[in-house]
Amino acid sequence: MPADWTCALELRPDRSIAAGSERALVDALRRGADLRIYTEFIFEEHIVPGGDGDTSHDGLIREVIDFRQTYLVDDRHAAAVTTLRQPVHPPFGFNGTQPRTSFFLYNMTGHQGCANVILDGSAPTAQPGGRREMPTPAAMPKMGPETIFDEGTLGQSRNFIYDFDVYRFFVRDEWREVLSHNENGRVISGSFDALKKAQIEAREFKVAMRGLCTGMSGDTGLQHEVFAHIGSGFLHEKPGLYNAITHPLVRIAPAIPLQYRSGSWDAAWVYLATDGRAVVRRLDPYTRAWSDTPTRLACRWFVR
Repeated sequence: MPADWTCALELRPDRSIAAGSERALVDALRRGADLRIYTEFIFEEHIVPGGDGDTSHDGLIREVIDFRQTYLVDDRHAAAVTTLRQPVHPPFGFNGTQPRTSFFLYNMTGHQGCANVILDGSAPTAQPGGRREMPTPAAMPKMGPETIFDEGTLGQSRNFIYDFDVYRFFVRDEWREVLSHNENGRVISGSFDALKKAQIEAREFKVAMRGLCTGMSGDTGLQHEVFAHIGSGFLHEKPGLYNAITHPLVRIAPAIPLQYRSGSWDAAWVYLATDGRAVVRRLDPYTRAWSDTPTRLACRWFVR
């Protein structure tokens, strides 16, 4: 029987703790738990400030976001990113006609951000490095000041806080860690046989990668783990090797809270193997150029 979604942490509009605890959320994510965040807000305060003239749209909206990627920073701070979203304008449809990523970033403290990669054939009108401070809009008092980076590029980002009426961090804590190894493939806990058994049973896999964002611009040196789902995995019987490719993810220079800054983030897929070998296939958000970087990563493998 699948585990239920349970609320590990609830914040008030001022982001003080109403229920649960930050520790409960961090502990669950360390165990590989999935994360969804529930928020409540008013249409005419958030989607269209002042309303759009159609009062049937006014009133309470209850949103749930599925976060397919989670972060632990310094083993004490939790954050998460939407990796599969494009901008949406509820209840009308997509927000604009230009396809672009919508990499929303939520921290357990209520700090938020969003980064975009323009996906059509548009050309940039500015160089990376720009920064602009936007004050709280008069018609949107629950939106705090925004810091906007790289306007006019193909990879604009911003950080902000919107004071939702309710924040609830829900976890589904049903993953089981079967193998942990260091960057050279030395087993720390669990076993390859346990991983092999899960593969034969066609279990779902998730991985926690330690140090994936080390060395990025703005790296504060904090230890961190990035959790991502595995798309395809291959178990080689003769050498006793498992290798896999992650789902798409967003790398952000580790900090507390996590924030987007100019040059401090990118998008990637990661190839991993249980001997510690890894390759980061990176998408440069400003040029849309791809590059492969071989590395070594300590990993923890989870199954369900």
